Amino acid sequence: MNSNKSRIGTILLLLAVVALLAIAVMMCGARFGLWEPVVGFGMVRTYMNPIGYAVTGLSILGFIYLVVCGKEGVLKAIIASFIGLGLLTPMILSFVNPPVHAPAIHDITTNTTNPPLFLVLDETRPGARNTLEYGGPDIAAQQKKTYPDVAPIQSKLAASDAFTEALRVGQAMGWEIVAQDKEALRFEATARTPVYQFADDVVVVVTAEGAASRVDIRSVSRIGRGDRGANAARIMDFIGRFAK
Repeated sequence: MNSNKSRIGTILLLLAVVALLAIAVMMCGARFGLWEPVVGFGMVRTYMNPIGYAVTGLSILGFIYLVVCGKEGVLKAIIASFIGLGLLTPMILSFVNPPVHAPAIHDITTNTTNPPLFLVLDETRPGARNTLEYGGPDIAAQQKKTYPDVAPIQSKLAASDAFTEALRVGQAMGWEIVAQDKEALRFEATARTPVYQFADDVVVVVTAEGAASRVDIRSVSRIGRGDRGANAARIMDFIGRFAK
């Protein structure tokens, strides 16, 4: 029997892989209908760092033991340590480069004076805790201060062509088109965040301005006081794609 053999490295690597898979399931569970997005988000916030600490700590201790005792499995322990550190990376990065805190608003629009209205989506949409009623001047002021680049699209396209292009962009971004009205030049859709699958509702309205047109977008989160900049980022992405 080889006295240098040890199962510790294998056990540590298996533990690390299971931990990684567990976090992945927490993050993506809503995509497969296992739970609501907020549940997965809450589980990750609660368990990811403790799991990362546990995997990293045990792997380092195992590495030290294997090296000191001259046992096999050192490489597996190193890989397990890196997996644990990977789980801790978001926390580490937040200390190194603290994120800019977005204001506690979840309703962003290119027209804060006369925001586009939702005519089909309403307060009965699944899982919604936020209203679709616009918050007024206070919300508008916070948005303009934080997201000054969120502005209407001034397009050279005719209104009907701008509507067709806006609809194409929305579909390309993976939005679920809930309703569209070619005559009124408007559509409503539901967009989902890529990881946790939080649902946000979007309305796009095109207005003719002579031979040209104006495109306004509004994006509203169903839950949460703030959106961590998700709605503004979605609108800016839409604007960028429309301009291409």
